[in-house]
Amino acid sequence: MNWRRLNGQRIEQPLFNAVEDTIKAEKANGTKLKVCIGTDSQVIGTEAHFATVIVFLREKRGGFMFISNDKMTRQLSLRERMILEVGRSVEVAYSLCELLDRYDVALEVHADINTDPTFESNTALKEAMGYILSMGFVFKAKPDAFASSSCADKCI
Repeated sequence: MNWRRLNGQRIEQPLFNAVEDTIKAEKANGTKLKVCIGTDSQVIGTEAHFATVIVFLREKRGGFMFISNDKMTRQLSLRERMILEVGRSVEVAYSLCELLDRYDVALEVHADINTDPTFESNTALKEAMGYILSMGFVFKAKPDAFASSSCADKCI
């Protein structure tokens, strides 16, 4: 995955190192951080476009994010797309969890899945929740899943 900042600046170093450097810099400034990871997707023509974000929340001081975009041409059902979104978020969370634990940074994984059963995305809720919770991560779904439903949504 290639990562960038919201201003378009590419993150050249490996993600693990970039996140560690970010945590160190924020801690040096006396900032308490929380990290929220989420993915959203959208079908555009024959392609499914994905955006995965790592949102760094500064306690009482705003936040910023790292972004990765990807696309796939395979036809996917909505349920498959929702599970792929969750899988991408969990993959990133898993690659960073040891680092976040080391620096005592809270982590949440956000799923762009509606908790209201009248919405079609709800069909993947139980699977997504089970997957995220079984990995030991804190799970958030709509309307609390801002990393996926707001941040990643704007980056597709």
